[in-house]
Formats: sequence, structure tokens, C-alpha cells
Amino acid sequence: MKKLDTQNFKCDEMRNLVYAINLSIDGCCDHRKVGGPDDSMLDFWINLVRDAGVLAYGRITYELMVPYWPDIAKNHSGQDKGDIDFAEAFDSVDKIVFSQSLNGVEDKRSRLVRTKPEDEILKLKQQPGKYILLGGVALPSQLIALGLVDEYYFVVHPVIAGEGRRLMEGIPLQERLKLKLVDSKVFKSGSVALRYMKN
Repeated sequence: MKKLDTQNFKCDEMRNLVYAINLSIDGCCDHRKVGGPDDSMLDFWINLVRDAGVLAYGRITYELMVPYWPDIAKNHSGQDKGDIDFAEAFDSVDKIVFSQSLNGVEDKRSRLVRTKPEDEILKLKQQPGKYILLGGVALPSQLIALGLVDEYYFVVHPVIAGEGRRLMEGIPLQERLKLKLVDSKVFKSGSVALRYMKN
């Protein structure tokens, strides 16, 4: 199986908005039910984050990631190499968090945005730089419905959750969205990373 390309998703005219998520076979996106990346796929996630120009999150996902990963980047004590590498990659990239309820952000690489997410994403897409990496469920669902997501990485874990949050719940699409499979990789764990582009 060829190596999954996680390098530079820039297109000629605009930066790409790339969505990446772990999910179960039955479509659950809840990390507590799906589980996180294991050792066999950690390099994939490290490279995806490290090669991004900006990380974009809603409040809930942001608070899962910060201060947890920046703290590990500052203090390696008791951490394994994979977690340290991911933490350092995460800590080195600028982040934006979309929230009306947060009072502020403490992380030096983070910026709070209170405007409509689509307005800020369109601005970012027109700026030079590497791709914008989008995480979470609610915010990506809104941006998918607006047609702003260019690429998708679905990492499907060999788990049937039987419950839990799904992508696009309660958010209608104007029309069915067709995607084109452009790459895939099978990990030792049995998880599969699928890379799709908008048709």
C-alpha cells in the first residue's frame, strides 16, 4: 500500500480547508466511544497536524485539545515519545477557535473568533499558506453544509459503537455531496484512513 500523502494541500487559487476525524464503522464521531489513534497511526496524525498552516476548532474540541497538548509539549515528564511528538506538532501550529461563550484563550498560538465561521474561513482560504485543518463535529458540519470543506480524512476504526454523535446531525444539506476517493491507507490496528476530495 502506498504511503498516504499528508503534504501540502494548497491549491493554486485558495488554501484548502481539510477536515479530519476518527470515527467508528457505524459513523460515531465521539472519541470516548471510538478511541484515539494507536501507535500504528500516530505518525499519520502528527504529519497531518504538523503540515497544517492553521488548526480550526469550535469551543468543545478546542477545550479537549488545549491546554492538554500544549502542557505535554512544555513538560515531557512521564509521556511516551508519540504523545510528545504529537504535542510538539500541535503546539507549533496557529489555532483559531470559534466561540461566543469563551471569554478568551490562554494559549499563545490561539486566537478567539466571534464572527461567523464561514466569514473567517473564507478570509483564511484567500491568504497564502498551507491548508487549514478542521476538527470536531458541530463546526465542520456547518462548514460542510456551506460547501467550504475541500478535502476529507475519515479514519475508520474497527469498532461498532452502537450509539454516539454523528457528523451532520440536524444540519440539512442543500443537495447530496459526492466525494472522490483519492487515497487510502490500512494501519496495523485494522483502522483505515480514507482521503476524499470534493467532486
